[in-house]
Amino acid sequence: MTSTDLESRSPEARARTFAALGDRNRIEILDLLGIAEQCVCDLQQALEIAPNLLSYHLRVLREAGLVEGTRRGRWVDYRLAGDAQQIIAAGLPGILSRGVEA
Repeated sequence: MTSTDLESRSPEARARTFAALGDRNRIEILDLLGIAEQCVCDLQQALEIAPNLLSYHLRVLREAGLVEGTRRGRWVDYRLAGDAQQIIAAGLPGILSRGVEA
């Protein structure tokens, strides 16, 4: 995704990004994937949540463009999307461009 694509993301797409970040389990998944690519089996063990719930959270993160998966046999290896940080930063362009005033 180019910087122009990121800048022109619709409010709906930006809201989807922040909705994806609005859950503790999804934040933990992103934290784990920020360290290294992880097999879904390793995520399952680290998070100790039901497999169907983990699948749901990963789907939400994929649809928001924050994670990517690669199938390996019956397992899927997940990693942060290459532009995940830019997608998050593009969610609030007005705030980030002005900076924080004290």
